[in-house]
Amino acid sequence: MARSSVLAWLRIFRVFQKIDRMSDVHLRTWGLSTAQFDVLAHVGAAKGITQQELADRLLVTKGNISQLLDRMEKMGWLQRCQERRSNSLSLTEKGQELYERVVPAQEDMIATKFHGLSTAEISTLLGLLRKLDHSLE
Repeated sequence: MARSSVLAWLRIFRVFQKIDRMSDVHLRTWGLSTAQFDVLAHVGAAKGITQQELADRLLVTKGNISQLLDRMEKMGWLQRCQERRSNSLSLTEKGQELYERVVPAQEDMIATKFHGLSTAEISTLLGLLRKLDHSLE
C-alpha cells in the first residue's frame, strides 16, 4: 500500500509538471504568468471578490498577492475599490476583454491534454482526486 501510494503521488506530480509547463508556454503567448492568469480567472468569475477572499482561494496570504495586484492594476486589467476595511476587486474593460479571450483558450488547451482519457475516465479520476483531497483536510 505505501509503495503504491508513493508511486501514485509521483505520477500525479509528474503529470502536473508536464501540463503546468505546457500551460506556462501557452499563457506566455497571451503575455500572462500563471499567477496573473489565476487572478484574472478568479476575479473574472467572482465579481466583487475581496482581496482576502482571493488570497484564500489561491492559498496565499493577502500580502503575497498585493504586488501582483499592483502590477495588474498598472497593466489596466483590474481595479481595487475600498469597501469598509477590505478591497473589492473587479476587472476593467481591458481586463474583461482579456478574460473573455484567454480563459476559454486556456480551458481548451487543458482539455486537449486529457485526450487520452474518455469522459467516463475523467469523471472517475475527478471523483478519486476529490476523495483524496478531502481525506487530506
